[in-house]
Formats: sequence, C-alpha cells, structure tokens
Amino acid sequence: MASTAAPPAAPNSLSLPPSQFARLQPHAYLLAHLSPPPATNQPSIRANGRAASQFRVTSANAGSLTHTNGSAVVRIGDTTAVCGVRAEILHTDDIASWSVSQSENANKRRRLADSEKSSDESQDEDEDDSAHVEDLNLLVPNISLSTGCAPGFIPSAPPSALAQSLSHQILSLLHTTRMVRAEDLRIWYQPPNLGPEELERHNEEEQMDMDAGSGVEEESKPAEIKAFWVLYIDIMLISLAGNPFDAAWAAVLAALRDTKLPQAWWDVDNETIICSDKISESRKLSLRGLPIASSFCVFEADAAAGWRSVVIPDAEEQKVREKKGSQQKWILADPDGYEEGLSQERVCIVVDKEKNGEGKMVVVKMEKHGGWTVDSDDLRQLVDVSASRWEEMKRILDQC
Repeated sequence: MASTAAPPAAPNSLSLPPSQFARLQPHAYLLAHLSPPPATNQPSIRANGRAASQFRVTSANAGSLTHTNGSAVVRIGDTTAVCGVRAEILHTDDIASWSVSQSENANKRRRLADSEKSSDESQDEDEDDSAHVEDLNLLVPNISLSTGCAPGFIPSAPPSALAQSLSHQILSLLHTTRMVRAEDLRIWYQPPNLGPEELERHNEEEQMDMDAGSGVEEESKPAEIKAFWVLYIDIMLISLAGNPFDAAWAAVLAALRDTKLPQAWWDVDNETIICSDKISESRKLSLRGLPIASSFCVFEADAAAGWRSVVIPDAEEQKVREKKGSQQKWILADPDGYEEGLSQERVCIVVDKEKNGEGKMVVVKMEKHGGWTVDSDDLRQLVDVSASRWEEMKRILDQC
C-alpha cells in the first residue's frame, strides 16, 4: 500500500524574541514601548512595565550588621546597597589647629554673652556645626562597587570613577543638608568648680583664715570639648541595576537613623576618653530632617540627538512637530541600567519637609546635567513627583 508524504511545512517568518531585539536595537525597542502606533490603542509604557513617573519597588531593613554602630540594607528594584556606620574617637589634642579655632570661638561666645540672645545666635550655632563637621572631616563616606554587582567590575580593580563620583555626591549632600548635628559628635568635659569649701577640703592649711560662710563663689569654668566622634560611612553596592545614587543615599539615611553612639566622658586621672559598654546608655543621633533624593533620566525620540554637538531646531521644524503632536522626549523616574544607557540628560532632586516632616515641602538640592531639553515646567512637575516619593520613602524608612 502506497503512502503519500506530508507536504513540507511553510517556513516561519523571520522574527526575533523581544530580549534579542532589545540588545540589537535598544533605542528602537524602548521607543516602540514609549510611543506605540495610535492604531494599536496601547498606552505609553516603559520596557520594564512601569509608567514614566513610577519608581521601582523599594524595601529597607535597618540593623543588618552586628559590628557597626548603625547599618541598613536598601533595595530599589534590583539595585541593592548595604551601609554600615562606624564611630571612632578623634581627640582634640590630635587636631593641629584646635587651639586657634577654640580661641576664636571663645571670643565669639563672649560677644554673644554680652549682647541679648537673638536669631543671630542660632545662625552662629549652624556655622559652628558646619565648621566642625566639614573642616574636621567628621563624616567620611566611602562607596565600593563589589565584584559581580554588574558586568565590568573585576576583582582587585582600583576604585572606579563611578564609585569616586558617588562618594563625592554623598559627602556634598551630607554637608549641604547639615543632617548630622555637630553637638551629637562632641564629647564634653566640665571642669570642677573649686569653691571655698572644696579648696578648704583639698588644702586645709592654706584655707584656715578664709571665711567659708562668706558666700563668695568663683565663676564656673566653661565646658571643654575633649574629643569628637568621627563617623565612617561605608556603602557597598552588592547589586547594580541602575540609579545607584538613590539606593546609596537611602541606605545612608537608614543607617544614620539606626546609629547609636555609646556614652563617653573624659577621665581626668588617665587623661583619656572612656566609653560605657552598656547599650541602654547609648544615644541615637538627632538628625535634621529627612532629605530624599529622586533621580530621573531623559529619553529622546531622535536617536542621533546624542551624536551631535549642538542641536537647534529652527522655528519651522518646531512648528511642524507641535502640529503633529508627536512627543520627542520622555522623563523617566528611577531609571534602570537599560534606560541609563540610552539617555544622556540626568536630573536629581532632593526634597524634604520642614519642622520634622510637618511643614511645607522644600527643595534641598537640584542637579541637572547632560542636556538642555528639561525646562522649568518639567522641573516643577518633577518636584511634585519627588514630593510624592518623599512620602513613600518616609513610610518605608519608618517601618524598617
């Protein structure tokens, strides 16, 4: 019995899976998601499934490290940062310019004591905070990108430019916000006030003729700063999938909120600082506010825009674009590594609420670099998005 062979199957049409198409044509792939054809009725959405102003899922956990004064782990999407705060003592005897600065501060306090207390005094206190924290380098952040956190980071490699840039950004933001108070880092010593009774007890022969009941008392000696706490803030990015600054800064915030400093005092007999080993006597830092950073990137529809040194569309071309209503740029919140590689212009906005989160929202810092497409109207919208992000991050950090 003869059998007939089945006809050959028609060859499949040439097609690529989305993951391979994203590697071959990354710009076109992202543009197809953000600007779908009108006939498809599909919404504008990013390749990772988020809306333009949507942040990745964020989680925080404080007290993760045991051999630190404070620690935290913050994860934003697939970007994970671990931060540990170590406190070490810096004696004023080891500060070369301490005697000179102390004489200047003494003259300033003497002038303030002679005059009435006013708002200028609080300003002077802020200046003292800034002088001590910044000039004495009491805050020392350091970021390391661990091997395997992202492709390109090999073992035994020197610190990358990205790590050095992030360390400088965090140090600058710590100084700008003045979040850490210098008073929390000072270790004071109050010299005893040896009045007539104390002097008679220590040297009875010389004080026999003194009238102990005369009521004459010497002026109390001013307190002295014997040492400072230096906070070494070590951040390690164990997973890097875009937007490392927001994750590193959130880890620093959570770690500083978790930091506890032991009770310390000046031992006159041994002439050194003694620290208590009782956890119940340790104290937390009284931080100023809760500044939250939100980063954005700008994706442009014109793939060649980044290749040109100057792009100035003439008036007629701009009118045609406005008439067609075609969108030429998208501002993406919390960009991942894929989106960062396709954008050049970046925006970072740091906001905080006055009066410990109960006042109005203020812009602490704003940075924009890499382009000129973001205008003032866009910045106002980004500030509103950052304010919503502040509320979300405050809830996350309060629960960790």
